[in-house]
Amino acid sequence: MLMDEKAQISAEMILLIGGLLILVIVVAGFVLDISNSVAGNVSDVLDTARDSTIGKL
Repeated sequence: MLMDEKAQISAEMILLIGGLLILVIVVAGFVLDISNSVAGNVSDVLDTARDSTIGKL
């Protein structure tokens, strides 16, 4: 009986760690998309500012 309880706990830990791993991967995907979007926006602003400054010279 004691061996079955250890197996049950082990299976639950594997499922828990697997679920956390999937959650981390999904959240990392969202964070990567957001950071790429922000980097693109900053790049656009810098390009516009550079062009404007060059145009004023």
